[in-house]
Amino acid sequence: MSLWLIGAGVMAQDYAKVLIEIGKPFDVIGRGENSAKIFEQMTGHSVRTGGLKNALDSDAAPQYAIVAVGVEQLASTATELILAGTKRILIEKPAGLDYTEITNLSKIAEKYETTVLLAYNRRFYRSVVKAQEYIINDGGVLSAHFEFTEWSHQIEKLRKGKGVLERWLLGNSSHVIDLVFHFIGKPLDWSCWHSGSLLWHPDSARFSGAGVSEKNILFSYLSDWQCPGRWGIELNTANHKLIFRPMEKLHITQIGSVAVEEVDLECELDMNFKPGLYNQTDSFLKSNDQAFCSLKEQVENVKLYFKIAGYSTTLGNIEGK
Repeated sequence: MSLWLIGAGVMAQDYAKVLIEIGKPFDVIGRGENSAKIFEQMTGHSVRTGGLKNALDSDAAPQYAIVAVGVEQLASTATELILAGTKRILIEKPAGLDYTEITNLSKIAEKYETTVLLAYNRRFYRSVVKAQEYIINDGGVLSAHFEFTEWSHQIEKLRKGKGVLERWLLGNSSHVIDLVFHFIGKPLDWSCWHSGSLLWHPDSARFSGAGVSEKNILFSYLSDWQCPGRWGIELNTANHKLIFRPMEKLHITQIGSVAVEEVDLECELDMNFKPGLYNQTDSFLKSNDQAFCSLKEQVENVKLYFKIAGYSTTLGNIEGK
């Protein structure tokens, strides 16, 4: 089984460390010499420079690929691999910045019978796995609340490709939203509102919503990117309040108490590697796909993200910048 890791940035470094630990041989396909040099210094693994096209011109497409390039290059890179014959791809979220772009990628993957899975690594956190044990034992989730407040004062200083900051909820905050709906099911009957504007995120700055999911679970959210805050999820069961704040940890409040207790997760993998990444990568390589967000699911999820953020379905005026 041949495997290519596409990209040589920080995220690709994290994948390389996991793959080396697993013992899975892989080739790294990068573009520039500078990023390749840093990658090799950080991981001890060589990089084939010159880009994906040159690699495909020289060799047959890999059976498996992990796409860890910049957000604005995700869809085009995955498309190139699919057309070349790769049949199994793990792609960094959100798979594209434009709804049409992501939808077209899904259509191409379906046409060429390629499995494309989204790398929402928080689904593989030990905190999430442990919470699922509580949920099963307690008879399910009854209600949920979440927050995806972002630190605007830091994000506005980032240098990103065209459209990345303007679609920040899709590319970054969706980690939280994806995980919530992974727990409780997709929204079935719901309302949402957004207001405000930021220079780097002109469509919205504040977000609120509530409704009921397809599993008949009530949910609500409130986030304000112009105020202090952080990511967080609270899931309520008959016996516990399960709190992810920060997401890597699990705290609980037991019925009849107001004390917030941290759960001992005992997970060296989430401490030694980027949290969730080892189990996510291992599951991808072993074709254990149950916990993944599929590309087809992502197409539907993107509709939710765009509604929450007030985005148009295309990059629109961003393209004209």
